[in-house]
Parts: sequence; C-alpha cells; structure tokens
Amino acid sequence: MKRIKVTLLGRIGIGIALGILVGLVVPLWGARLMATFNAIFGSFLGFLIPLIIIGFVTPAIASIGVKAGRLLVATAVLAYVATVFAGLLSYFTGVATFPWLISGTEGAASVESAAPAIEPFFNLDIPSVIPVMSALVLSFMMGLGIAYSGAKVLREGFDEFREIVMKTIRAIVLPLLPVYIFGIFMNMTYTGEVLSVVLTFGKIIGVIFVLHVFILVLQYCIAGAVSGRNPFRMLRTMMPAYFTALGTQSSAATIPVTLERTIKMGVSEEVAGFVVPLCATIHMSGSTLKIVACALALMIMHNIPYDFGQFIYFISMLGITIIAAPGIPGGAIMASLGLLTSILGFNEQDTALMIALYIAMDSFGTACNVTGDGALATIIDRFFGRKAVKTAD
Repeated sequence: MKRIKVTLLGRIGIGIALGILVGLVVPLWGARLMATFNAIFGSFLGFLIPLIIIGFVTPAIASIGVKAGRLLVATAVLAYVATVFAGLLSYFTGVATFPWLISGTEGAASVESAAPAIEPFFNLDIPSVIPVMSALVLSFMMGLGIAYSGAKVLREGFDEFREIVMKTIRAIVLPLLPVYIFGIFMNMTYTGEVLSVVLTFGKIIGVIFVLHVFILVLQYCIAGAVSGRNPFRMLRTMMPAYFTALGTQSSAATIPVTLERTIKMGVSEEVAGFVVPLCATIHMSGSTLKIVACALALMIMHNIPYDFGQFIYFISMLGITIIAAPGIPGGAIMASLGLLTSILGFNEQDTALMIALYIAMDSFGTACNVTGDGALATIIDRFFGRKAVKTAD
C-alpha cells in the first residue's frame, strides 16, 4: 500500500491535539519527561538560530548584490517597502483590536510562567556560537563583501553552509517540531491554560486572514491606478498562482504559475521574468504580517510591555532577515526566531507557540506573498518596461 504522506501542518495539528488529550491524563513524571525533551530541543534551537541567520542572509545578500542596475534597486526597494508596510498595518490593527479580542488574559498570561511549574529532570545547555545581532551584522558584512569583491570561493562556501543548515532543519528540526509542539500543549493542558490560548489563537487567525485579503486588494488597487488597469480583474487573473501557493506552501515552487499569470496581466515578459523570481525571495508581505500579528498577540496575552519604537525596529530588521527564507514550510518563522528572542525578548515557550501559530497559516502567507508579486511587477513594468532589463544585465 502507498504510504500516506502527512504535511508538516498536519503533523503539528496532530501534535497539538494529542498534547491536549495526553495533558488531561499524564502523570507528573510523564510531564517532566516531556519537559526534559523540550528543554534540550529548545536549547538546540537557540544554538541553531544564529547559524540560520548566517546561512540564509549571507548568500541572499551576496546573490542579490552581484547584479546591478536601476531595475534591481527599484524592485528591492518596492518589495521592502511593501513588506514593512504590511508589518506596520498588522501592528496598528493588532493594537486597535487585539486587547478586546483577547479575553481571559489572566489565564493566558500564565502561559509564560507555565514552564517552571513542570521542571525537567535535567537540562542540556548548548550555548550559541555567536550572539544573534552579531550574526546579523556578520551576515551583512560578508554578504555585501562577497557581492562587491567577487569572492567566488567564499560565496560557494556560504552557499554550501546554507545547504548544511537547510538539511539540519529538514532532518532534525522539522521532524521533531511536532513533538516539541506536543510537549508545549501537553504542558499547557496539564497546568490549565490551553483553552484560553486555543480560543485566543482562533480569533487572531481570523484577523490575520482579513488583513491578508485587505493587503492584496490594496496592492492591486495601487498597481491598477499606476497601470490604468482594473485591479479586481488583475487580481482574478492571479488567482491560479494564489491557489497553487496554498497547495505547495512554497514561493519558489509557484514561480512558473506566478510568472505565467503576471505576463497574462499585461506585464512585459522581460520585466516579469526578472521581478517575479526576485520577489519570490525578497517580497514577504504575507509572512511579515503574520509574524508581527502573532508576536503582538502573545505579548498582549502575557502582559509584556511593548511600544511602537520596539516594533518598528523589529519590522525593519524582519524585512531583511527573512529574505531568501528556505523553500520549506515555515522557513520565514525559522529565520525570524533570532529577532523574536533578541528584540522582543521571547522565551522558548513563546517561540514554540509562534511556530505553531505561524505554520497553521503558512499556506495563506505564502499565497499572499506570491500573489502580491504580480502587483509589484505591474508597478515596476509601468516605470521601467523593456529598457530597464538592459540596465540590469
């Protein structure tokens, strides 16, 4: 018989459900055993975070930087502005709606203190090789240096290092992630907070979905105004790319469909062929929107102080850090873990909840990213057209 393949989202869903069920009956020794696994896995994840940043960001900057021309600069700036705008929209919407949407915060706020209630049998401390911010600065320095010095050996070395990090994520992190999520939800069920958290997450997911729709409509209204086309007809043309991304959960895998649909909207083949593959790695409106909303919701649930300055810094860095996120489900959230811990002060349990909530909506974020690529390509085509491609060559 054929083996039934369960997606990462399906495995995490099973982990959450089993965690809730087992948490109702598990004895203390079982809870402590699971807490021990979570402590070790969380420590390994903390060790891996700076390596993920170096492995993803350095090759991405090096790859983008070797190209030249106004078309590249315009596309990169437009994608970054769109990504940051999505993050700011998510932040202001969350500030306005989350406090009254998140009810029973006293129960949810205790999630943060749930970990000490169940002590692991032992902990294995795995210190990071380099601090998170140092890893980010090093990535910028090496990426730009490789791009402008033409250091082929270093570039190949960082490309190979990225492959090693990606294989580590695929072989260790992703297979064990459902078990980690299982342990988190078992812990919360054992200590009595799971109902409040699950109900709150359901409300947040609803808000994020509405924001995704709004972002796409806004992007295509702007593209339509710039190009003189009907934005809703353009958006309808891009729907095959949207639904393909829902199924593949990968911007890279959806590039052929996105490219074909973008050209069908009327964008020149030359501009579409340059902008769509580039935006598949640097335009992350949907992903940023989700990460900001989820992070803000958790901070409100835990009564953690936050302000606009803190989030504008987080969003600005996030728009750069998640470029060229690996073509695997949840790649953007993996690349952003360092910023969540270093800027927003998230602990291991917070990051686990972020991963679970993000991956639950991973398809919709990817679909928002790739569908928006068509709008960005339309804007670029209006101002550059065929001549810009020669500049970028």
